[in-house]
Amino acid sequence: MMRSLYSGVTGLRNHQTKMDVIGNNIANVNTIGYKSSRVIFQDIYSQTIKPASTSGGATGGTNPQQIGLGVQVATIDVMHTKGTPQYTGYALDLSIDGDGYFVISNGTETTYTRAGNLYTDSSNNLVDANGNYIMGLDLDASGNIQTDASGNVLLEKINIDPSYTDVSIDANGVVSALNGSTTVTIGTIAIATFSNPNGLEKCGENSYRTTVNSGNPTYGKPYTGSAGKINPGTLEMSNVDLTSEFADMIVTQRGFQANSRIITTTDQMLEELVNMVR
Repeated sequence: MMRSLYSGVTGLRNHQTKMDVIGNNIANVNTIGYKSSRVIFQDIYSQTIKPASTSGGATGGTNPQQIGLGVQVATIDVMHTKGTPQYTGYALDLSIDGDGYFVISNGTETTYTRAGNLYTDSSNNLVDANGNYIMGLDLDASGNIQTDASGNVLLEKINIDPSYTDVSIDANGVVSALNGSTTVTIGTIAIATFSNPNGLEKCGENSYRTTVNSGNPTYGKPYTGSAGKINPGTLEMSNVDLTSEFADMIVTQRGFQANSRIITTTDQMLEELVNMVR
């Protein structure tokens, strides 16, 4: 009887966790580049009342008898599916059509984002909404990616001369502008891809950092290798599906209610047991 009580408690606790995740998804339904999360449950280990037995000469074998001890969270996955691009027409609004992330740096840490609402700061560097530098690839005169002595790809800030006009970014991430009547190439935006993007850790402000399970980033040009192309003049919307979230909310609420009923019913059974001795 006490097993059912504590199983109900685990159900309440973990359904509350799922509701927390659903609430955060819905809160971020209009967050640029946001990736929704989902909660997957799994059962806790079971208590074996009677083990399985093999067949004998006169009888057949029997199956094990086990009682489960509740539920726990198996994983909270981030769904890195692509959101719908929304056209803005602003030259420095970018979305990635395919895999990959923009590389951003605050000067001390490099993180990654799908949010491409970019600006230029007071020093004319290309930055995101939080002031992080948008990193570009260090290319040689032939357009080849430069690496250091350890083979690491070199990244650099993208600085746009304020005297330039008609700044634009194409599908290959090339930032160009007009210097008078001459087209000047300013830089190329870097795209980072990962062997396991689900292993990335959310660190706030629409950004992610690497973990031991995400693998190291692979830096490259947009639209090369596994990296997606750039859609200039658009922003990637949140991939939250409100229909799915509301359906999950209903199921989660009912699961919470059912587990609370388990606790109430077990309490009533315990009360009846206590009243037997009166």
